Amino acid sequence: MNLPSNFSGATVTHSRGLSTNPYVAMTFDDGPHPQNTPRLLDMLRARNIKATFYVIGSNVDRHPQIVRRIVAEGHEIGNHTYTHRKLTSLGDSEVRREMSRTEDAIVRAAGVKPRTMRPPYGALLQRQREMIFSEFRYPTIMWSVDPLDWKRPGPSIVKSRILSGANNGAIILAHDLHAPTVDAMPGTFDGLLSRGFKFVTVSQLLAQKGQA
Repeated sequence: MNLPSNFSGATVTHSRGLSTNPYVAMTFDDGPHPQNTPRLLDMLRARNIKATFYVIGSNVDRHPQIVRRIVAEGHEIGNHTYTHRKLTSLGDSEVRREMSRTEDAIVRAAGVKPRTMRPPYGALLQRQREMIFSEFRYPTIMWSVDPLDWKRPGPSIVKSRILSGANNGAIILAHDLHAPTVDAMPGTFDGLLSRGFKFVTVSQLLAQKGQA
């Protein structure tokens, strides 16, 4: 699917895309993980699905080869800070450092710059969002479907929560840090595909809005 991924504009935060088309964006936070992420990439490749990975910079430095594979297989990389600290408790200089260290790690590993960010725990003040957007050009990406997979409710519950919550333009949150989440993905992907959803990256989803 050759969708545009260029977006411009001044919207600082997004939690979903347009609801006019059956597109969803699967997002995976907190990786890359040495076992779970490659397994997830195999599942995505088998179905020709593109996803967006919000990576932690320290994990990027530990596993640069996985980040290279993510990019080589057509997925998008987003900035999820370097140390996964709660940004609302940090000063501006520390927030900038979390962003820039992660961007540098991604560029070193894979030669691409992230275009969006997601704050750990979804915690980011409006003032901080505006600063990050102004200085890094990252819109803050939240989500519209949260299966609470970090509580490890089991693969079948993760799958059912995503399938029941998904609708046109959904941004779906998941974590490739957790093996049970990855276990849930084949059934989740196949269930969404069978309902006619098409998978796009976050940037592709935002490009349909014509803004970011």
